[in-house]
Amino acid sequence: MRVVAPFAIVAASALLSACGSSSSTPNQYGPNPTLPGPHRGLLPTMKIANPAGWGDQRPIAPAGYTITAIATDLKIPRQTLVLPNGDILVAEGRGGGEPKLTPKDFVASKLKAQGTSPVKGGNRLTLLRDSNGDGVYETRTVFAENLNAPYGLALIGNTLYVADQDALLKFDYRTGQTRASGPPVVLTPLPSAINHHWTKSLAASPDGRFLYVGIGSNSNITERGMNVETDRAMIWQVDAQTGAHRQFATGLRNPTALAIQPVTNQLWAVVNERDEIGPNLVPDYLTSVREGGFYGWPYSYWGQHTDNRVRPQNAAKVASAIVPDYGLGSHVAALGVAFSSPAMGARFADGVFVGEHGSWNRTPPSGYRVIFVPFTNGRPSGPPIDFVTNFLGKDGKTRGRPVGVTVDPKGALIVADDLSNTIWRVTPAAPRPAAAPAPR
Repeated sequence: MRVVAPFAIVAASALLSACGSSSSTPNQYGPNPTLPGPHRGLLPTMKIANPAGWGDQRPIAPAGYTITAIATDLKIPRQTLVLPNGDILVAEGRGGGEPKLTPKDFVASKLKAQGTSPVKGGNRLTLLRDSNGDGVYETRTVFAENLNAPYGLALIGNTLYVADQDALLKFDYRTGQTRASGPPVVLTPLPSAINHHWTKSLAASPDGRFLYVGIGSNSNITERGMNVETDRAMIWQVDAQTGAHRQFATGLRNPTALAIQPVTNQLWAVVNERDEIGPNLVPDYLTSVREGGFYGWPYSYWGQHTDNRVRPQNAAKVASAIVPDYGLGSHVAALGVAFSSPAMGARFADGVFVGEHGSWNRTPPSGYRVIFVPFTNGRPSGPPIDFVTNFLGKDGKTRGRPVGVTVDPKGALIVADDLSNTIWRVTPAAPRPAAAPAPR
């Protein structure tokens, strides 16, 4: 393989940044996002994160909330799980590694790597414990190691499920354990050849019978051929006891995080949409997931908007494509979703938190924050609200990139940051005690 010289990479970066840049961002939030016409240049727009340490800065939470780093120096934290006793499990790892098809792929991968942590993925689960409830997680242990890019986490009764990049695993679990009692058992293999989109998201049905696994496509838009897309760009439903699986919903390019809505028990997902048709296409989205539903990939996006790069087309599939519930904006790279609880405070009691890892292919950048999408009567009902910001500073430096978000029922949002390798905890500020009445 020909090695690209550093000068060539720098020159390519300048060219990529100049192609298709956008000085304005259309309104792409909510059920009816603005969709401009597709724009294809020689190369996609690129604006790579410029990492820097936090120094004396911190992420910013809304007024009335505090944010604290409860674990640092991790090894690429991705998703978290709050256990029944309040312990927090952190999945750490870095997957993928698919072969590059073209010189453009090689250059783009080198450039994108500049915006990520240089730390080697831990391939492990780390457990954090706050023994006295003061918000300081003083105990930190390796719960399980020698995994293969773990990502999705779920607990059903006394069984902990972990979605590695190549298999759905299970561990026996007892409340209070700080380390797994033995190696995991493979419940079912997961598609792992090529692994262009390697993350395997995970959620458990409320009755504990099933697991839902989000599996991303093996390409941006079928450039590797449809034969490598078997069992991809979809959500599997897996029997939690036997591992038997079936397709639950299809046409979801990269369903990076899943969550079950309280009360309704509806499955929701955040999905990363396709690239290389402009900085303002296609909006990533939040959607309820219908059993048997088809969501467009690869033939169309946002319902029946046909992607003419795909040949041959499939008119019947396009006609059946479901329009997502809520646009999040193009290229925000949503990687986390969690339903809130009343303990998070009245303003943020009903809705979902979404972790947006941040764009690499648009100018100005998008994402790099945690948002809150309010719900009313079980549906998204308003514009997104910034909840945690300043990961991308006003100075253009990127100090963090949010991934998984998890709500602690006691009233805290747990945010995994895989650039600074930190777990952040956001809580409502404690109310001030009422003043004593003045003496008469």
